[in-house]
Amino acid sequence: MVATQRKQPRSRSIARPRVEYVAAVRYPDGRRDLFHVRNADNLADAREMVLFEVGDVRSLLIAERH
Repeated sequence: MVATQRKQPRSRSIARPRVEYVAAVRYPDGRRDLFHVRNADNLADAREMVLFEVGDVRSLLIAERH
């Protein structure tokens, strides 16, 4: 008789929903925009993505969207 070993079932980790960020941008000419950033890994990544997309800004505010 051959003894068979059962593999231990892998514990399934629950995927955490990705954080979404909202960015408020004010341009040098006074215009303003809001952006929703969904593909950022963290706050610094969200900032880099927005600055790459819009270019020159007077001010930039980024926060986690709840």
